[in-house]
Amino acid sequence: MKERLAKLIDVKSIVTLVLTGVFAYLAIAKTAIPGDYMTIFSVIIAFYFGTQATKTTNK
Repeated sequence: MKERLAKLIDVKSIVTLVLTGVFAYLAIAKTAIPGDYMTIFSVIIAFYFGTQATKTTNK
């Protein structure tokens, strides 16, 4: 449990969580989400989950 919590404090995880929070807030507030934000968000989410998938297959 402590290992998982320590891994969440990784910079990449913090950035991903913050961007996801902003995306969720904008979606709930029914605010127009800028195209640039969607591009950056998509790239970071793809990178984050791509590296997570690579870690699990290499074990």
